Amino acid sequence: MNPGMVNKIKKMQKEMLKAQKELEQSTFYGSAGGKMVTVEFTGDKKMRDIKIKKEALESLDDLDILQDTVIAAINDCMKKIDEETESVMGEFTGGMPGMF
Repeated sequence: MNPGMVNKIKKMQKEMLKAQKELEQSTFYGSAGGKMVTVEFTGDKKMRDIKIKKEALESLDDLDILQDTVIAAINDCMKKIDEETESVMGEFTGGMPGMF
């Protein structure tokens, strides 16, 4: 491999690591149930916060619905993280899905 190509690869690796670090430090939000439940995650999929409006649980009968809504909010946020990761990192992978 010629030195110019090696330098290009090293530069691309540094840029990829920088982009990945920025994604991991980003904040993502998900919600469900008309924003009755909102969640906050970092780009490396660590939950920071969850907010549940008191109106979401008016009686114990609402507990199952609330649990489903929490799951939906988390899944919404995970999808957003995955989409952003694919978008940002796709610049390095030529848009090949599933590389990250």
